[in-house]
Amino acid sequence: MQIKRKSTALWSGTGKEGKGSLNTQSTVLNDTQYGFNSRFADGIGTNPEELIAAAHAGCFSMKLAFNIQAAGFAADELRTECEIVLEDGSITQSNLSLSAKVSGIDPAKFDELVRDAEANCPVSKLLNTKITVHYTLN
Repeated sequence: MQIKRKSTALWSGTGKEGKGSLNTQSTVLNDTQYGFNSRFADGIGTNPEELIAAAHAGCFSMKLAFNIQAAGFAADELRTECEIVLEDGSITQSNLSLSAKVSGIDPAKFDELVRDAEANCPVSKLLNTKITVHYTLN
């Protein structure tokens, strides 16, 4: 199965004084502002690292839920926080913090399922992959 999702970024101006907006195919983001201040300070709007953190937390949680289900259990609650670290122009870390409620599961089995989700959720794989760029100019 192949699934394709799209988002669009529109940017005007310089890197520091410019402004941008983001739109997603689902319209969850609809002209959502982003810019220098929301990325490097505490300005209003979102930023790429925050969006990556949300994607990684959500992907990891869903992969873990599937792992738990395959092991014969159901998660009462999986609460995952993700911290993306941007350092010297590179994303250097994605730190996941999980609080889970899963009735009846053996702690060793749960650890195995967590480690699998950590390594195999699609966003985890993306964060450690080759990146290519295709573009048109003007």
